[in-house]
Amino acid sequence: MSESKGSAAGDRKTQVSAHGETEGGTDSKKITLKVNGSYHEFVVGRDIDEADTLAYLLREQLGLTGLKVSCDEGACGACTIIMNGEAVLSCMILAVEADGHDILTIEGLASNDPVVEAFAEQSEPGYGTALQCGYCTPGFVMAVKALLAQNPQPTSEEIKGALSGNICRCGCYAAIAKAVVHAAEKIGRRR
Repeated sequence: MSESKGSAAGDRKTQVSAHGETEGGTDSKKITLKVNGSYHEFVVGRDIDEADTLAYLLREQLGLTGLKVSCDEGACGACTIIMNGEAVLSCMILAVEADGHDILTIEGLASNDPVVEAFAEQSEPGYGTALQCGYCTPGFVMAVKALLAQNPQPTSEEIKGALSGNICRCGCYAAIAKAVVHAAEKIGRRR
């Protein structure tokens, strides 16, 4: 007995039998991800398709909409997450490639995280605010979180290099760089 199982997008259909097999009769592949400290298992062909990106899985299957999909081609940084301690563009990774990996999204950060606090507090005269429209902010926060985990006292050039893949359409770059410096100071004081 087969049932038609549509995706959240509603336009893809996959035939899945009562035994978890796909149309071709082969067993479906399961993938497991650790996301924000919790394990999640997905069946390829039932829960996700092989061509689904990690961004799609996180947003549409897990409801983690903090990450944004803006360009969907790895050019803007809005979908930045941390995978195994590294900042990565979730729109450029297939969900099946993330099998067995540890993923952190903006939702996994505490409200008193030093990077979150530094971005929220940044509004110095001469630098402006690090949060104008806020669309790019989760991607920047995650990129900064990964940077400061590897390099707690980055130079201005290292900050520019680490954030060079992120775009802020509001032009808040000076304030974002200042927020990174403040986040590094906060982390230093907490140690």
